[in-house]
Amino acid sequence: MASSEDDGTVEEKENNNKRRTKSALATAWLTFYNIAMTAGWLVLAIAMMRFYIQKGTTKGLYRSIARTLKFFQTFALAEVGHCAIGIVRTSVIVTGVQVCSRIFMVWFVTNSIRQIQSEESVILFLVVWTMTEITRYSYYTFNLLHHLPYFIKWARYNLFIVLYPLGVIGELMTIYAALPFVRRSGMYSMRLPNKYNVSFDYYYCLIILMLSYIPLFPQLFFHMLRQRRRVLHGEVIVEKDD
Repeated sequence: MASSEDDGTVEEKENNNKRRTKSALATAWLTFYNIAMTAGWLVLAIAMMRFYIQKGTTKGLYRSIARTLKFFQTFALAEVGHCAIGIVRTSVIVTGVQVCSRIFMVWFVTNSIRQIQSEESVILFLVVWTMTEITRYSYYTFNLLHHLPYFIKWARYNLFIVLYPLGVIGELMTIYAALPFVRRSGMYSMRLPNKYNVSFDYYYCLIILMLSYIPLFPQLFFHMLRQRRRVLHGEVIVEKDD
């Protein structure tokens, strides 16, 4: 009996050690990831400010930072993986929608249609994204290091009240500005007849995407408001069953 108990104790210790090792590796990776993303968005912010100071205009600004923007925004797909494997306790669906919508805006709207790249709406969502991501990733970094300054915490859960709606406005206005060019060019569309016997109209796809903001934006915004009450004011949020 003693031998059996000892074996069980040893096995339990080994399992605990494995869990601690996995936890340490996950924390190390998340810390590196968030530091890298904070630095990346800071680079973007500095590049945008330098461009405007030197040129005195926002015309051509997007093209000057496009490569860096595409890299760091696409790299954010890692966050979906973080949720999927459980090292971050956040909904895979919510994270996937947020990340993929950003990637879509970058690759399939702004980057694909050069005629809209100097629109004020593009600059609006770029500025909003940059401020949001610098705040968000620095919050995660300091939180992982257990040295979270209050002003970072405050910024994370207050600035979104203004930035989130502004970002949505910028994105919607950009998609709206793209519609005439998409309709004229027929880009990303498939007309019948074709060998696949499939029809797809990118123009209407963009319209549907714009309409999807109506149900999605309030849900995400009010989710952040609930998080704000919980983090800043210590309120216990009780989720009601449907």
